[in-house]
Amino acid sequence: MTEPLWLTDPFRAMIDPIDRETFFRDYHEKKPLIVHREDPSRYAGLLSIARIDDIVSSIDLREGSLDMARSEPPVQREDYMFDTGYVDRGGVANQYRQGATIILPQLHMVDATLGEFCRSVESILSCHVQTNIYLTPPDNQGFNTHYDDHDVFVMQIEGEKLWRFYATPVENPYRGEGFRPEAHEAGEPVAEFVLKAGECIYVPRGLMHDAQTHGTEASLHITLGLIVKTWADLMLEAVSEVALRTPAMRRSLPTGFAQPDFDRADAAAQFKALTDTLAQEMSLDGAMDFFVDSFIRSRVPNTRGTISSYRAASSPDQAFRLRPFVPWRFAGDDKENVLITAGGEVRFPAEAEAGLHTLLDGGTVTAASFVGQDEAAAIETLGKLHAFGLVVPV
Repeated sequence: MTEPLWLTDPFRAMIDPIDRETFFRDYHEKKPLIVHREDPSRYAGLLSIARIDDIVSSIDLREGSLDMARSEPPVQREDYMFDTGYVDRGGVANQYRQGATIILPQLHMVDATLGEFCRSVESILSCHVQTNIYLTPPDNQGFNTHYDDHDVFVMQIEGEKLWRFYATPVENPYRGEGFRPEAHEAGEPVAEFVLKAGECIYVPRGLMHDAQTHGTEASLHITLGLIVKTWADLMLEAVSEVALRTPAMRRSLPTGFAQPDFDRADAAAQFKALTDTLAQEMSLDGAMDFFVDSFIRSRVPNTRGTISSYRAASSPDQAFRLRPFVPWRFAGDDKENVLITAGGEVRFPAEAEAGLHTLLDGGTVTAASFVGQDEAAAIETLGKLHAFGLVVPV
């Protein structure tokens, strides 16, 4: 069975016919991308209104796992939430029929299909990827005009939505630098269009926008949020590493610096000396290595199939390949080999190094590939790789 495009090539599924190089050169953090296409079933299997109905009607959702919104009049918490903190399913359906949008934040954390999709996008972008799901009934709008503090891709799953883009009052806002309607006036739209099922848009952070359902059917879309690290984050980490090695940077600020008559001349000289030290001592590699390891370790492991096919590695002839999109970094010495991967570290004996390198270089491995181990030890290595979601049977 052929795997869907959104799983094998997630960026192509979203932005095709724009290629990845063009997107990062011309659109990323610069301007929106609107991808129209006549392919309404493009995201079939990723999510559906029927699946949302199943989730809301059969799972005891707690506060934070479901929200509701309506531009006018606003939805109140007590309209769809019990005092116990659980979702009132009847209240949700009642508010939905009255025009409220059903929102499922972070659904990728509990839905295996969405989770796998997010992991595949994360492997390309090296950033945390999260989902917010929006189901809006016909002729309604969930939110007023606003901008987001993170870039998003919007994938229209079912129905249609009318979108409007406005100005960009804040270029690349910080995380948490939210939209303030009293300070950011939308003005007239600079673009207005209908997004249909199977289509996608990219909205850079800071671009004001709003949307409402279009046509006679409900609208279901996935908002894919990109939570990135910035150059400012990297610089702060590099400064912190220098501070660990430089006692002068850890000294307190001058006594009385907050007093009105404080003379800043000496402080200015000290500040200049410390910035000179930073210029000499700051290292890209140290800070970047920290971010790489932190990103990889913080990913959610993909272990789908490891329980149902736990015997796979017991046969010496069973071949394996690296699981698609799995994050990893290799570290080793003459005593052991370590794969830093989603969730932490997986350790192997030094004798497994030859087979591990074949695997990580893109090759297919069997027990015989681990030439430094006997058959039983090689099968154990393969079993461990499989159990932690690093490999899949071929």
